Amino acid sequence: MRTTREPGELFGPRTTLFADVLSVGLATAVVCLPLVTAPAALSTACAVLRGVREDRPATAGRYFGLLRQRLRGGDLAAGAVVLAGVLLLVADLALAGAGLPGARLFAVLAGAIGAGAAVVGLRACARPASLTDWPAAVREAARDAVRDPGGSGLVLLALAAAVLCAWMLLPLAFLAPGPLALALTAVDVRQESA
Repeated sequence: MRTTREPGELFGPRTTLFADVLSVGLATAVVCLPLVTAPAALSTACAVLRGVREDRPATAGRYFGLLRQRLRGGDLAAGAVVLAGVLLLVADLALAGAGLPGARLFAVLAGAIGAGAAVVGLRACARPASLTDWPAAVREAARDAVRDPGGSGLVLLALAAAVLCAWMLLPLAFLAPGPLALALTAVDVRQESA
């Protein structure tokens, strides 16, 4: 990634990257609207942002081009699995809130399982293997989640920040996927270089 300003350029390269992250985030949010496309959309965003290291542009146009090349049945199946898991977690937490015996312990356990699944799923989206092989990406992400607890904590913090931003100011929900994808990519690159 270049670090100097070119002649006539108003902003430096870091500001350009920030703008590109926001445009990729907006494109990702639009593609995530059908919900079953969320893993493919986030995985594509991570792949586009990973390309910045090789001086490839991180633009919405490149994002949609890469998404068109890779969207397939496996991506939709991964989205269906994620959607089913989220619905199951919400139903379990709703049942725990109904006052059943042992509900507090169950809610804590369900929350921990949900957080672990979220870490593995998000780390899988950041893996380059997710572009072609979801099961391999999930296996690698699960291995990384156990080997790198600091990175897993960073993933949870990035997710919490994205959710908090979207909750505080609803229009930010359409920009939050970009910084989330950047954080996931940074954690994955950090893990590779370690």
